[in-house]
Amino acid sequence: MILMFNISILIFFIANFLMMLSIILSKKSYMDREKCSPFECGFDPKSFARIPFSLHFFLITVIFLIFDVEIALIFPIILLFKLTNIFTLMKISFFFIIILLMGLYHEWNQNMLNWTK
Repeated sequence: MILMFNISILIFFIANFLMMLSIILSKKSYMDREKCSPFECGFDPKSFARIPFSLHFFLITVIFLIFDVEIALIFPIILLFKLTNIFTLMKISFFFIIILLMGLYHEWNQNMLNWTK
C-alpha cells in the first residue's frame, strides 16, 4: 500500500516536472511588431478606429458561415440512408441542394462574390 502511494507521488512529480519543462521550452522569444499586433478585418487596429473599411470582409464572412452551416445540415441526411427509401432521400437532398444553389445564384447576382468593385 505504501509502495503504491510512493509510486503515485513519484508519477505526480514527474508529470509536473515535464509540464513545467514544456512550458519553459515552448516559449518563443521573438517579439515582432506584426506578430504581436492583432489582425482585424485587414486594417491596423492601432490607427483611428472610425476609418471606413470594405464591407467585403463582412460579406465574405457571412457567405462562409452560410455555406459552412450547410455542412452541419447535410450530415443528418447520411443517417436517413437506413431509415427511408432512396426516393425520399433523393427528394430531400435535391430540395436542399436547390435552396443552396438559389442562395449562390442570389449572391452571384448581387455581385457579392466579386472582390473588386
